[in-house]
Amino acid sequence: MPVVPAVPGFPTRRLRRLRRTPALRRLVAQTRLTTDDLVAPLFVADGLEVPRPVGSLPGVVQHTIPSLVEEVRRLADLGVPGVILFPLPRPRDKDATGSAALDPDGITRRALEAVRDAVGDDLVVMADCCLDEFTDHGHCGVLDPSTGDVDNDATVELYADLAVVQAAAGADVIAPSGMMDGQVAAIRTSLDAAGHTNTAILAYAAKYASALYGPFREAADVTIVGGGDRKGYQQDPRNGREALAEVVLDVAEGADMVMVKPALTYLDVVAEVRGAVDVPVAAYHVSGEYAMVKAAAERGWIDGPAVALEQVTAVKRAGADFVLTYFAGELAEVLHD
Repeated sequence: MPVVPAVPGFPTRRLRRLRRTPALRRLVAQTRLTTDDLVAPLFVADGLEVPRPVGSLPGVVQHTIPSLVEEVRRLADLGVPGVILFPLPRPRDKDATGSAALDPDGITRRALEAVRDAVGDDLVVMADCCLDEFTDHGHCGVLDPSTGDVDNDATVELYADLAVVQAAAGADVIAPSGMMDGQVAAIRTSLDAAGHTNTAILAYAAKYASALYGPFREAADVTIVGGGDRKGYQQDPRNGREALAEVVLDVAEGADMVMVKPALTYLDVVAEVRGAVDVPVAAYHVSGEYAMVKAAAERGWIDGPAVALEQVTAVKRAGADFVLTYFAGELAEVLHD
């Protein structure tokens, strides 16, 4: 072990010296957040004439396809390397199996193709592979009529089919978010069989049954029937080791990247996952985490942009290689300057 010299004030004064000016602080910064670390979640709704603001997510809208294209071009110009799309059907098109998600003429294909045509390979296009936006009961898959629970195996089959639709429409990355057992293996097999061997999978490997998803459900127009929840298939917020087991399983099944969701509230899990696997680790700074900053900033209680930058930097510091955040565009403008 190095011998610490008996110098008065050492090492406190050394640390202070390295904080003295902005240039010194930049020089010795241990974590750097850049636009390269950001992915923007975007909603696009079928049947809209103009973008529709989301009340609980100030600055976020349900896009039309033209406004979606305009936004992805703006993000690409700012240097944001990726977006993840959440297509939303017309309410009348929802059904028990989420069939509109796989409609060859539906919003899934049309939105992905429009984005791909607009930005080419200048931006990574990710597709959320789930059915909750498309089901009339609000769950992430097909329900077993005898129990009312999600039928894991029947749902996984639909995810595999949906992934092929998304890849064929131009998605670079398929991001299964339903937390179904075996979903990654089924999607990888389906993609390969359809010739999409270069399409990557970002697994929502450690997705918690969090209370922080409320604003997202408004944005995605999702209501779980009967006031139910997803605690039977998403992770218990009290469990940490369980996340590592889920991550290891998804990597073994063929996930190219893994995600922890939410991000800020689960920094310990992000750090543990980063230490456990060699694949890229993402974290989703979720709608509730975003909305709390916006609400406090609107009341003048905090400096919103500064807190957003601090929070997302903390997620990066914990070990995330990139962060999905509704602040992506705002942060990119700050970092771009």
